[in-house]
Amino acid sequence: MKTYLVPIDFSAAAEHAAEFAAALSHQTEVEHIILLNAYYVSMYETILPNPDMVLVREEEVEQNAAERQRNLEKYAEKLQKKVRPGVKITTHLNRTHLLRAVVENAISKNADLVILGSKGNSSNSDAKIGSHVVKIAKACPVPVIVVPPVYGIEDINRVVVACDFNKVTEAAPLASLIKVLNRRKFNPLVVNIDNKAGAAEGEAEKIAEGTALYDTLKPYHPKYYFINHPDIINGILHFANQHDAQIVIALPHKYSFLQSLLHTSISQQLLESSAVPVLLLK
Repeated sequence: MKTYLVPIDFSAAAEHAAEFAAALSHQTEVEHIILLNAYYVSMYETILPNPDMVLVREEEVEQNAAERQRNLEKYAEKLQKKVRPGVKITTHLNRTHLLRAVVENAISKNADLVILGSKGNSSNSDAKIGSHVVKIAKACPVPVIVVPPVYGIEDINRVVVACDFNKVTEAAPLASLIKVLNRRKFNPLVVNIDNKAGAAEGEAEKIAEGTALYDTLKPYHPKYYFINHPDIINGILHFANQHDAQIVIALPHKYSFLQSLLHTSISQQLLESSAVPVLLLK
């Protein structure tokens, strides 16, 4: 993964996600981090007054854009001191909705990964990241990492891979996972919800044997687990907490027991409840 796209709305949560991206650069082969700020001004705001009879002038829009660009560049200078030597940081200002800006820039700039905060500053009308998280995770064509503001940034050693052993019947959906694990010293903990109480220790690996999942991950020496929990999301997060994992990785929902992961209610529960970053693969 050579390029990270990091939406920045200047909220504490967004800057925390950027700090995570900087820390992650020391463990990965990223070469370029793009700080993206998106803001939208409807053309009607410049030709029609609002209910308070205030008309937004084009000069004010341009002044706002210039100030945002200055803030972006100032923050980029600060972040540059925290990334791995050789990693380039650039900024980009988009006068459009955040969702559209992220999707379009992920494509046009060949981003491999989008990293964003799970919450924004709701008191600030410009801080849209929190309310757009689920939509971005659903629409973005590349993997997305959502970083909770409570997460204490540290090196990633243990990763929880959430998937359904039986549904991963081919290696293709694992390609993006291998991009994450390849040449990293990560310890994968592969988990599945066990709907049969009392699964014997070691049974998870036996069931996984012979599957595409097992063969593909074998070089990384993963450990396999069943999670016996009535609530899938809480089960995964409780497991991650118990094993002191630094990130939860979910395979594309077609290959996961999280069939409705990208349905708004489930996604919101996962992203809002997690105390560790969640990586949604594509």
